[in-house]
Amino acid sequence: MTEKQSENKNPQETQDQSNREWKSSAFTTYFGTTERAAELYRALEQTEDVGPEDISFATLQGVLFMVRKNDMAFTVGKKILVIGEHQSTINRNMPLRSAIYYGRTMERLVPSRDIYKTGRIPIPTPEFFVFYNGQVPRPVEEILRLSDSYLEKTDAPMLELQVKVININLSAGHPILQRSRSMYEYSWFVQKIRELQKPGVSRDEAIRQAIKISLDAGIMVDFIKEHGSEVENMLFTEFNVDDALEVRYEEGMEKGLEKGMEKGEHTKLIQQVLRKLEKGKLPAEIAEDLDEDAAMIQQICQAAGQCGSEPNVEQIYQMITQ
Repeated sequence: MTEKQSENKNPQETQDQSNREWKSSAFTTYFGTTERAAELYRALEQTEDVGPEDISFATLQGVLFMVRKNDMAFTVGKKILVIGEHQSTINRNMPLRSAIYYGRTMERLVPSRDIYKTGRIPIPTPEFFVFYNGQVPRPVEEILRLSDSYLEKTDAPMLELQVKVININLSAGHPILQRSRSMYEYSWFVQKIRELQKPGVSRDEAIRQAIKISLDAGIMVDFIKEHGSEVENMLFTEFNVDDALEVRYEEGMEKGLEKGMEKGEHTKLIQQVLRKLEKGKLPAEIAEDLDEDAAMIQQICQAAGQCGSEPNVEQIYQMITQ
């Protein structure tokens, strides 16, 4: 990026990109070694035939990709391409984002001139994962499909992409926590931070205490010692972004209440949002179409997603106003 481009860049956009860069950096850095990536893949596929020497990272990096930078991508023996994301909220657009990540990644893996050759180009088989550790209860495992966003539904879409969402919270008890010591330790560490906050300890202090407790318990010791204070910085920023998102939702609700929105008006808005979700609209598009606060529309969409395949207007209303 040139200096002139940097000067013209929207400050809020720059901040949002900076937050996205940091958001999962602790997770990304932790699993950014060939040893842990190999262990993770063995846990995902229940195989013992993969070692560090089989892993080659292909994670998108750099300024040009910052907006769409993914958390993790690596090939396994040049035969499998794993694209993974770590999230504390469920994003229904992950199949679309994964499709974009996949296209960008393949542009790097396959020479541009080769795609015009008539002979078939062998490419690694792609696999897509989301590792979820948010506080909202979710299934132990679920599948998100790109076709769910299509405006026109067909029984056999020509293009499909499935993302496996794995709940890595200790309380979920997913088998991957038993098969991957690294994943177990990471989830244990995040849970310890949350537990320390409950008595009224500040989040920053909880992170510091969790790091000390982890070292005493033998959890993530090599990672913490290797990265030192950088681990604190990663986690401070990561959790502060989560707080900022919660504040945005609350501010959106307050703005709605200031406009005098009673239950009937809320219900009408929820119905409008649900109709647009059925048409495959994204939250940002819905907010623009309805000329409503983006944070409130996002909260309604998230509540609808938590209701399953048949969102209930009254249930959503209770969720966003409690």
